[in-house]
Amino acid sequence: MLPPMPKSSVNFDPVGRRGMRVTLQTERGWRLEAEGEVDLALPEFKGAEKLLRNLVITVNLWAFACAEKERRLTRDQKLREELERRARSHADLARNVADLVDKVGLEVREGWCSACFKHVDHRKAETGLGVPTYVCDGCGAATLTCAAPRCPNMATRGFGAVRIPRFCAEHRHELPSFERGTAQINDLSAFTDLLRYEKKNLAKTTKLAGSALVAAGAMTGVGLLAAPLIGGIVGTTIGGYTGAAATSYGLAFLGGGSLAAGGLGMAGGTAVVAAAGASLGGVLGAGLTNAYVREDKSFMIEKLQDGGGVPVIVCSGFLTEGKKGWGDWQRIITERYPDSLVYRVHWGAEELKDLTAVVSGNLGWAVAAKAVKKVALKASKQVAKKVGPFSGALIFVDLVKNPWWRARERANKTGAIVADLIARTDLDEVVLVGHSLGARAMLCAAVALATKDEAPKVREIHLLGAAVGAGGDWGPLNAAVQRFAYNYHSREDKVLKFFYSIAQGGSTAAGCGGMATRLKRIKNVDVTRQVPDHSGYCKSLSLK
Repeated sequence: MLPPMPKSSVNFDPVGRRGMRVTLQTERGWRLEAEGEVDLALPEFKGAEKLLRNLVITVNLWAFACAEKERRLTRDQKLREELERRARSHADLARNVADLVDKVGLEVREGWCSACFKHVDHRKAETGLGVPTYVCDGCGAATLTCAAPRCPNMATRGFGAVRIPRFCAEHRHELPSFERGTAQINDLSAFTDLLRYEKKNLAKTTKLAGSALVAAGAMTGVGLLAAPLIGGIVGTTIGGYTGAAATSYGLAFLGGGSLAAGGLGMAGGTAVVAAAGASLGGVLGAGLTNAYVREDKSFMIEKLQDGGGVPVIVCSGFLTEGKKGWGDWQRIITERYPDSLVYRVHWGAEELKDLTAVVSGNLGWAVAAKAVKKVALKASKQVAKKVGPFSGALIFVDLVKNPWWRARERANKTGAIVADLIARTDLDEVVLVGHSLGARAMLCAAVALATKDEAPKVREIHLLGAAVGAGGDWGPLNAAVQRFAYNYHSREDKVLKFFYSIAQGGSTAAGCGGMATRLKRIKNVDVTRQVPDHSGYCKSLSLK
């Protein structure tokens, strides 16, 4: 049996080349209106207060407007069909939730929301349906009581015709514990204590499609962290996608920018993180960390040295990520920070292994270049069309198969997770050191930490052969460090000079040509004479 059609209506009006106006009206006459251009993440809304404060409705209404505008602009038939489907799904979700808001009564149930991870009131909608349905005061998501016996938590509710048991985030093992979501840790290497499940996973047999970790409405400063961290939280619940499609949608929707760009834009995982300081060290952060660790089995933080000096956290990249222990880091770190507590982040073993095989295997540079060039060129051509934010989603479905892009996105997520864990400690400040894609991860961590006033400060950051674009927006990094951000770059680094440039559609790496900025706290250090290749930084340098 098909689900009933929503009674609220949505109307779209084009305004000029890139602009549009979109209006939602409920059956009872409540209205919500927004006007802006397609490149805006979210415009200003006006209308009924009960609709304005519902993030599920506002986000999906504008997502519908963007998709519909892009559909009308593009001549690509496949893209038009995809955008039409997305526009319809966004409009339907906004209308369905608006129908519930229209019917909210006086009955209130308090509980943890599996959409926004807040302990808030949920207001019952008088729908006349067999299953009691609520609207979360925190994010506006449709919720219902968890199907687990005697569980007081709230699960997210779907609108499809198929009715399957809905379990809360704890009973889906999307979150170890609501109550322990803000727990602190005394030692970064003991972060696994945060991931101890308290309840059975009852969702394993329900075959729920995708992750429901964050509902459609969780697009506040907290929810913005979702896309780069898990690569799909926004995509699964706002867009209704799973897997690579969810990842691509979340990045494209939040970023609205070029996935082929080598800088630190939205899709790079830093500007998005910059809006998410409230999640660091919080319940949402715990859920994101839990999901990430389940996704990357190799992730761990190893303590290398005890000490009373400023704690140092190091992170390797491809060609230098090895077994446990110091690896190549001991001399360069202990020479500069002899008395410091030192940790090493291990991450992305699968992605780094695949990337290393392409770059340093027996294939040779010519074949290695061909392994990424086809997809990179396709991305560049798509971006050149300036179709808009949703074009990036389609590009990424192809890019996600490419070892370089998979490793790059893993680095972005790793940096955000490391930031969340650092924010759970009582440290005053830290020093971050990273090489290659590990430098990218540490850069993301630094920018994320700067968004939370109570988080430990980043005294210094040392980036060695950084696999990030030279022409990015370095303002967030400049603001994130207390002293300086050192960017050690070498023109003899052939991995960055050739492979990175090809993979990034012609972009120059900061670790090859330096960062294009004159900001006072960012120091470019030319080490071309000392460093002959991508894996030679730790062996040849002394940190500033």
